[in-house]
Amino acid sequence: MKHEADIKSEIINVGKRLYEVGLCVAKSGNISARLDNENILITAGGTFLGDLKQDDIVKVNLNTLKSQDIKKPSSELPLHSLVYKNFPAKVVVHAHPPLINGYFALNKSLKALTFETKFYLGEVPVIEQDTPTVTKPEAVIDALKTNNLVVLKNHGVISMGGKFEDALALVEALEEAVRVAAVARLFEKEAFDEIDAALKENLTKNETAYPMFSREHIQAIVDLVNKDEFIRSKGKELNLTVQLAVKLDDTGDAYKFNFEQGEIISLDNDANAPFIISAPRAVWEQVFLGKIDSFVAVTQGKMKLQGQLGQLSKWYVPFSRLFQLFKQVKFKP
Repeated sequence: MKHEADIKSEIINVGKRLYEVGLCVAKSGNISARLDNENILITAGGTFLGDLKQDDIVKVNLNTLKSQDIKKPSSELPLHSLVYKNFPAKVVVHAHPPLINGYFALNKSLKALTFETKFYLGEVPVIEQDTPTVTKPEAVIDALKTNNLVVLKNHGVISMGGKFEDALALVEALEEAVRVAAVARLFEKEAFDEIDAALKENLTKNETAYPMFSREHIQAIVDLVNKDEFIRSKGKELNLTVQLAVKLDDTGDAYKFNFEQGEIISLDNDANAPFIISAPRAVWEQVFLGKIDSFVAVTQGKMKLQGQLGQLSKWYVPFSRLFQLFKQVKFKP
């Protein structure tokens, strides 16, 4: 376990990074990290993230939200504390990036113009804000169930992760995605329209509801996949021949898809495969509801992947279609 002084040093470095790349200015933003099961470290209110000192970071008890330090914790402490109470996150970064704030002040969503944006960010939730400090954190917590990065409209962003590098990367990636969108408007072209249309058109629905992660539920997904002309054609084009297993962490139930040229030729009740995607029930529910992209969930750590993500990414397009078919089958939680 890291010492308190070491974690404070990490927070100081993160503050410098945010300031240096222009993701926070003056006294905006706040940073926290889990110290142990009962305590977190969080920047004090009114501090400059670009010039933090050790005593600008205070220790707070998660149960009482009290601190023994002289300086008071950030006014966003209630939001930070709820993140740690609801997720296994180790760090939280709240910043006020100018491009992100400007873009989402006028737009409800961001169209992904690069594969990196689609792959690592997915659909970033945008939560309306009524006050300078987040006073309705429950909506933010719900949004974080689908993405480790959430936009707070007219306010900033909040990002969580297992380490600061991951949380920072999401914020920086979104700021860059907004910059790319702004540049793209100069050329008046839309990217990914053809792929997006192909992935979404003519999706067949299965109206019968099955217990989630039951054999019947997964088999219904297989039936849709094997009827899907887009997956079949892309599977042949990209030689989609692989074994991919999905696993429910809560019970250990697992199913193995045996793909051959884009067709699932058999479904086995085991996880003996070179690629295994696993997650707890709450995450799988979001996946089957279509609220989480499985690729994004893996890159953000909400789902675990055994096997190399880079190898699976060559089949990004047909697998994206596959994950969209997931939500076409009704299930009972």
